[in-house]
Amino acid sequence: MATLSARSTPSWPLPETNPNPNHNPNPDFLSVPQHQHAISSDQSHTSEDSFSSPQQRRDSADKHDEDGGIPSILSSPSSIPSLNSTFSRSNSNPNDNLSSTQSPIPNLLHLSFNQDHGCFAAGTDQGFRIYNCDPFREIFRRDFDNGGGIGVAEMLFRCNILAIVGGGPDPQYPLNKVMIWDDHQSRCIGELSFRSDVRAVRLRRDRIIVVLEQKIFLYNFADLKLLHQIETFPNPKGLCEVSQVSGSLVLVCPGLQKGQVRVEHYASKRTKFIMAHDSRIACFALTQDGRLLATASSKGTLVRIYNTSDGTLMQEVRRGADRAEIYSLAFSSTAQWLAVSSDKGTVHVFSLKVNPGSSGNDKSTSASDHNLSVPSSSSSFSFIRGVLPKYFNSEWSVAQFRLHEGSQYIVAFGHQKNTVVILGMDGSFYRCQFDPVTGGEMTQLEFHNFLKPEEAF
Repeated sequence: MATLSARSTPSWPLPETNPNPNHNPNPDFLSVPQHQHAISSDQSHTSEDSFSSPQQRRDSADKHDEDGGIPSILSSPSSIPSLNSTFSRSNSNPNDNLSSTQSPIPNLLHLSFNQDHGCFAAGTDQGFRIYNCDPFREIFRRDFDNGGGIGVAEMLFRCNILAIVGGGPDPQYPLNKVMIWDDHQSRCIGELSFRSDVRAVRLRRDRIIVVLEQKIFLYNFADLKLLHQIETFPNPKGLCEVSQVSGSLVLVCPGLQKGQVRVEHYASKRTKFIMAHDSRIACFALTQDGRLLATASSKGTLVRIYNTSDGTLMQEVRRGADRAEIYSLAFSSTAQWLAVSSDKGTVHVFSLKVNPGSSGNDKSTSASDHNLSVPSSSSSFSFIRGVLPKYFNSEWSVAQFRLHEGSQYIVAFGHQKNTVVILGMDGSFYRCQFDPVTGGEMTQLEFHNFLKPEEAF
């Protein structure tokens, strides 16, 4: 049974709750909108193990069951851990304000883009950092004094609220807790506790989604009221996506069978199950409006695009012939392109020939004039379609970018036209451009090692 308890602080503090109301500690970030619902302070209490030594935090997490989560909210202003309150700006050395000696290069534990792909968050074994994509720059960092490992850092567009989860060999917080961080106050203002480790967190302006191994919890952002629980197929990667268009909430997660995805349409109160693949689901992506879904299985050879409304298969594209682990899928803002990254070290861009607003019976071979100019990515053997195996009739990528094999990369489309941004767990940042007419190899526009900003070029 879920419980909702509270603390003596307001639910989501505004910037003016900062001790110095005339100074915004981070002008790069916007204030979170004021919510109408406050959490009752007469229910507040302090968790004895909420903020303790790293070893105590690990022991506390180990005591929890591995079955479904029971969320609660615990907080106290006096129990906030010590951390370095300064942060670096893009026009200064990121290490200037942290200590008199240069801190060692951290180990990356987590990478994720924000909802509009304009920023990204990096969780490290020392804390977390936030970066802007275009122009590239480090916006700020938070390095904790003790422990410091952050395994999940989920942004909410560019506002001051983040959701963080401990991680690494020396986690800052228990692995079974989601900490709500307010960077205007440089501290956690609340937490959600569960019986098993948190695999992922997804945010939108009105919802918080917490992903466990076999359960997903959906909360109202204003008062942290539990709205829905979903049971899933074992989901160690924490796969879950949510639409970002206001007024239409679509959530996608693994179903209850291998290869199945579940689509929740909350506005119309409908649930749709799609048997997307024969193998286990490895990755999926959702358009901002929640109308199109791209899926990849553990085989990693094919990517399929579905209409989330009726589950119709709209298009199928081929990454390659060999098995691969798909790391990320990403739609462009117009849903004209789809980017794919895998352990093969190549980022592919595919041309989509589907209209996000159409039904399964209205497939369009040319969604716009844009697609008319794209070179044919189908096999040259198509003149004997139906005779040769399906492989020879596959749709292949229009553009590619070669990376070093052996590192994990995630990809998103940049805000400039026909550009992609690639992030690597080795600290690499690439911004590349593809030609929508001729296709082929992408052009590298920019490279940085964001763990060594002084070496950027």
